[in-house]
Amino acid sequence: MRFSTKNPGSARRRAAAGLVALAALLVPAPIASAGEDNSKDRLPVIVLPGAKGAEGITAGEGSTFFAGDLATGDIFRGDIHKGTAKKFIDVPDGRVAVGMKADNENDLLFVAGGASGKAYVYDTDDRKTVKTIQLTRKAAFINDVALTDRGAWFTNSQQAELYFVPVGDHGGLGTVRTLKLTGPAADTADQFNLNGIASARNDRTLVVAHSGNQALYTVNPRTGASAQIKGLTLPNVDGIVVKGSTIWAVQNFLNQISRVSVDFRDRSGTVKEVIKNKNFNIPTTAALFGDKLAAVNAKFMVPNAKTFEVVVVRARN
Repeated sequence: MRFSTKNPGSARRRAAAGLVALAALLVPAPIASAGEDNSKDRLPVIVLPGAKGAEGITAGEGSTFFAGDLATGDIFRGDIHKGTAKKFIDVPDGRVAVGMKADNENDLLFVAGGASGKAYVYDTDDRKTVKTIQLTRKAAFINDVALTDRGAWFTNSQQAELYFVPVGDHGGLGTVRTLKLTGPAADTADQFNLNGIASARNDRTLVVAHSGNQALYTVNPRTGASAQIKGLTLPNVDGIVVKGSTIWAVQNFLNQISRVSVDFRDRSGTVKEVIKNKNFNIPTTAALFGDKLAAVNAKFMVPNAKTFEVVVVRARN
């Protein structure tokens, strides 16, 4: 990874140290057998011009997406139909951008802040910072975020807890609440644990990806009780997307996305498809646009990576 050198300071050094630690923790696993390569679909590969890193992506309105520069925290806006992107928010020095979600109703963008233990909230209308939220002062890597009708949930890859930021009817932000997890999702034995997160079953359930355990878990958002979604082993699982009974699980170093059919009542799942694409280069997170997924290439541990891009693939339900 490469980092911006303008106005270096202690905040920038802390951010860089957190990203280096992240790269060191994400050690490649053996490559699984390939699924169908849908590169022949000729869907766009969209370069994030000038990006020094990448990790998070989220759907905006229509065919618009937002993606983050992991190293600098800057936000890009693009269009999967036009196949274009450009820098949208030039954020203050010292920030990073990991996972993110857009609240299109309130013109808000929630961004996970990595080792800082913070979340950043941006206004997608005027491009200003709405609020910087200190989610925790414990050891942290705030990794991903999910939105529900009531607010935003964040994961911490270093702690067995989630953080909830309430969002009011007009976009007002409430006080952060910490949800302690119990059950298998609370395992922090690995160096890198909770990762992706999504809402399911009309916000009655949260689904979290656990990189260390190669697993998906359901979490009760009221109690923190968790349970494993049985029948799945997902090495290098990272970001997840949920729609109905389907979960798309991005598996970064395997350069693939697994489409999983889930029975939430039985807490069991089956991999129905493995999406491969020759343009994947350590994808980390994805956003759903109808029958398409847009996945961002992070290129962790890729020597001298000079460009970072979004790869659009088919997403059968």
